[in-house]
Amino acid sequence: MTHDEARGLFPVLEHAAYLNAGTFGPLARATADAIAKQARRDVEHGRSGKPYFDEMLATRSDVRDRIARLLGTIADRVAVTSSTTDGCNIVLAGLDLRPEDEIVTTDAEHFGLAGPVFASGATVRVARASTMSGEPLLDAIVAEVTPRTRLLAVSHVLWRTGAVLDVHELKARTGLAVLVDGAQSVGAIPVDVGALDFYTVSGQKWLCGPDSTGALYVADPDALRVARPSYFAQESFEPGGRFVAKPGAQRFDSGWTSLATLKGLAAALSLGPEWGYERIAELAARCRDALNGVVTAPDQAGLVTFEPDGDAEQVAARLLEQDVVVRNLPGTPWVRASCGWWNDESDLERLARGVRGP
Repeated sequence: MTHDEARGLFPVLEHAAYLNAGTFGPLARATADAIAKQARRDVEHGRSGKPYFDEMLATRSDVRDRIARLLGTIADRVAVTSSTTDGCNIVLAGLDLRPEDEIVTTDAEHFGLAGPVFASGATVRVARASTMSGEPLLDAIVAEVTPRTRLLAVSHVLWRTGAVLDVHELKARTGLAVLVDGAQSVGAIPVDVGALDFYTVSGQKWLCGPDSTGALYVADPDALRVARPSYFAQESFEPGGRFVAKPGAQRFDSGWTSLATLKGLAAALSLGPEWGYERIAELAARCRDALNGVVTAPDQAGLVTFEPDGDAEQVAARLLEQDVVVRNLPGTPWVRASCGWWNDESDLERLARGVRGP
């Protein structure tokens, strides 16, 4: 696939400089077609019967396999969820943490991770990440670890600054269980879960899948309690209440995901080109060069955050009027651009020109 062919997959790029995969990735025509085709079948033939249910399970298995390959693991360690937040809640609920236990996190986490962390019942220690990256960021987190720490809960790529955290080094230095929010990493940078314990995946961001899709990697499914069982958690169930969990991480699968959504996600997961990560890094570097007031350090991931002249929310709104799609970051004076493998230099030129204004 060439760059031009990749760009042609996404109709929105025919008119817009779409630079917001950190919120929602663009939908490819093939993804939308897969969803629409299944929806039409559902309308015409209904959503019932063994063949329908078998097809749903097979598509769910296909999605699980594809995500496992993205993470460098096996399908038995992957649960199909509805979001990264969903995955974080599954882990935090299953760990049964108490006030005498500690979680170390940072002040730069998205609420999708921070919410479950602070609702966990554990004592939370917060590393002040600010605009740190590299070794200083790693050191700040490690400095918060105490003998009572049971979990490190961090993002692989920080959603505001775009900084990449070396989560493997964090695991190696501390030897502690690590829960990684992968919302801004999977699909944007190469990921190999390696020795990590838990890793969440967002389907609708850098993977360009439908809404309410995601996954969770669990290194040792037997060691995590099933605290929120869905229908898919059961291997067997007796009316008296006896419940046998499915083997592997399937026991943590969230509830029903429509077959149309699963078909759309499977289609989206088949699109990424071999050169995708290299292209993202290249475009992010060019984006940094094209803008003033850049907050994001060099050589991170696909996010590029910058401080424009003027109010960030107004700048983002003005850009949207020009069909340049980025987002402002609430509570900060920053605007964030997301550089995907589907973008090209013309998108960056439109962004830079729009930021400068008339």
